[in-house]
Amino acid sequence: MILLDILPKGERVNADRYCETLVRLRHAVRRKRPGLLRRGVVLQHDNANPHTAKRPKEWLERYRWDIIPHLAHSPDLALSDFHLFGPLKRHLGSKKFDGEDELIDEIRDWFSKLDANFFTLGIYSLLPW
Repeated sequence: MILLDILPKGERVNADRYCETLVRLRHAVRRKRPGLLRRGVVLQHDNANPHTAKRPKEWLERYRWDIIPHLAHSPDLALSDFHLFGPLKRHLGSKKFDGEDELIDEIRDWFSKLDANFFTLGIYSLLPW
């Protein structure tokens, strides 16, 4: 996991907020996996307005990040969502949290303990073979 970006309660994602996340992702990649940027980044996102707006498109073109297309009539959830959020939901199960911060800490902890193979399997599950 390179970046876990949790949107503050009450905020919505718009093109500017999405670009801020892309900038944080770029900085996180440079810090944690510097060679990754030389080989290129492949990003998957859906066709939501913040992802397809002019400013994020220009940003992605400037840094030459490749986008895996999300077909217009695909389900709202990306295939990767099933690989990530299903296990997270099972992990959280019937746990009770005293507040939002405790929940966020649990999510961060869960992601930090995942083996790299978990993500590799999720990426390979996107391939059409």
